[in-house]
Amino acid sequence: MDSTTPPSSEGVGRHKRRSKKRQQTQPDRKPFQERIGVSVRLSDPKTRHRQEAAPSSKRKQRRSSTKAKNQGEMSLPASSQLANRFRLMVVGGVLLVGGLGLGLNLFKLQIIQGQELGERAQQQQKVAPPAPIPRRPITDRNGNLLAIDRPVYTLYAHPQMFKKPAAQIADQLGRILDRPAGELEGLFKSGDTGIRVADFLAQEVGDRIATESIDGLELIQNFTRLYPQQDVAAEIVGYIDVDKQAQAGVEYSQQNLLERSVPEEDLEETSDEEKTPQATDSLQPVDDLHLQVTIDTRLQRAVRSALKQQMEQYRAPRGTVMVMDARDGSLLSLVSEPSYDPNKYYNFDLARFKNWALTDIYEPGSTFKPITVAIALEAGAVQPNSVFNDEGLVYVDEWPIANADYEYAGGRGSLTLTEIVQYSSNVGMVHVAAQMQPEVFYSWLERLGLGQPVGIDLPFAVPSQIKSQVEFTASPVNSATTAFGQGFALTPLQLLQLHGTLANGGKLVTPHVVRGLYNTAGEAFWQPELPLPRQVFSSKTTKTVLAMMEEAVVDGTGKAAQISGYRIAGKTGTAQKSDGYGYSDYAKVVSFVGIFPAEAPRYVVLAVVDEPDGGSGGAVAAPIVKLVIDALIAIEGIPPSQVERTQN
Repeated sequence: MDSTTPPSSEGVGRHKRRSKKRQQTQPDRKPFQERIGVSVRLSDPKTRHRQEAAPSSKRKQRRSSTKAKNQGEMSLPASSQLANRFRLMVVGGVLLVGGLGLGLNLFKLQIIQGQELGERAQQQQKVAPPAPIPRRPITDRNGNLLAIDRPVYTLYAHPQMFKKPAAQIADQLGRILDRPAGELEGLFKSGDTGIRVADFLAQEVGDRIATESIDGLELIQNFTRLYPQQDVAAEIVGYIDVDKQAQAGVEYSQQNLLERSVPEEDLEETSDEEKTPQATDSLQPVDDLHLQVTIDTRLQRAVRSALKQQMEQYRAPRGTVMVMDARDGSLLSLVSEPSYDPNKYYNFDLARFKNWALTDIYEPGSTFKPITVAIALEAGAVQPNSVFNDEGLVYVDEWPIANADYEYAGGRGSLTLTEIVQYSSNVGMVHVAAQMQPEVFYSWLERLGLGQPVGIDLPFAVPSQIKSQVEFTASPVNSATTAFGQGFALTPLQLLQLHGTLANGGKLVTPHVVRGLYNTAGEAFWQPELPLPRQVFSSKTTKTVLAMMEEAVVDGTGKAAQISGYRIAGKTGTAQKSDGYGYSDYAKVVSFVGIFPAEAPRYVVLAVVDEPDGGSGGAVAAPIVKLVIDALIAIEGIPPSQVERTQN
């Protein structure tokens, strides 16, 4: 068929059918083109036929190209294949080495340095550092300051931040600190930052430095404890050390009352879920409360002076004096010598921090005799007018017991109970104790609290020591020696407490030094709940014993405590010290206890002097009590006695 011959109808029909089929399967182009806004030139049917046939040809070309490529790769030389494998091995090796390095570094960070890095992270994550909060002040019963926190500064230098020459800053700072400029300049050369220049700078010094506005100097504010009265009340107050730890006195025992707490709303959360005070209010007191103690600073000064005077005269190594209000057990004065200045505690020997009036026990000697008489009277074993024979020397269970003056005075013969106390007869007290069964005597000692702690609110107090009941009742010599204050041991504080029962009508009260927490208006915020006074003697018994003790001051061993116009009851004591094997011929403890005023007893004063060079309780300790009572009369305005002394 030539090119001019028209196609047959059959061929045309097939062509038309194929065209119709394509039209049915293809989407309508024109509406789509119109929708997307594209203008396309339409070609004739032959052109469209070639275009439609193109995709099939391209697929065939791609398959042929891929096949040829694969065949080409398979036909690559062996050297090229080795090169490819080498490159893969190098890449894999680099990845392996890198992974091992990362693993080793992770081990180092997590295992070796984990704890150190964790601590550093915690320090860096804290929102606010713990801010110092001042402790509450301590005052005496009249509001006089005994302890208070004061702001101080620590000065740091950061030379790398200096904007002036170091020599100029050293000269400027040296004039404020009163230190050589050359010394400070040399200090600045010791580092780039964080150089501690000075500690405990006073407020006014810190203010002067801050006013200079010197770049590179940093002032860190803190608090330090100040004791304005110095050594006057050191035994009661105690001290805070450089680490801000309480070490003695009420600073130690009343820590929970002296440390201020921060209200919940004034705390910030830190990253480690701790709470710290907000920096904006960190230096402001949370309340205006102060701890008030029962001590009278005026009396305390007078007591210390009187004790020092006698200790120096008799070259005694130590002594103690206490004054107690017998009505409630509050201590108006407590002095132990030698003492210390709590502002400079680091300059003193550790032994001075021990308040031996309540930490050391001793055998009280004759100052215990009035207590024995009260026990015997209360037990019905003797009567106020009972008479006993004083032989001067007796043997009890083969043990010799003699009066202190037996060598030159001998026996005194018949003595009333009052005269036994008045002349401090040991032999007379042996006969008094013999009127009681040992079990009865021992039960009274237990009832008075011997062998138990006193319960004072000062730290480190120790209980007294007494034999067990089995041992005590095993031999009559134990009752005999206990009757005149030997064979057992107690603290000076407990002896003061026992004599308080004679002054207040027979009640055992708890000695204490804390009055409570008070605000600046003098209103009580908190007060301690003390044990209720316990009745141990009848008021009749105590009045009888007081009358005997008054005779000891009027015309007995306590004459040195007399004060014209005032009635004083008292008792001397001179006890030998145990040396571990027996009693020393030279070492002794002398004492005197006074109750004043005798007609209306309120105050109990006890003076104890350890190992004086000569002298007795009447010569060494009684004059101390006299001076203390003189001070009490002046401070409290006590008028002279108006009631005549009862004669016995």
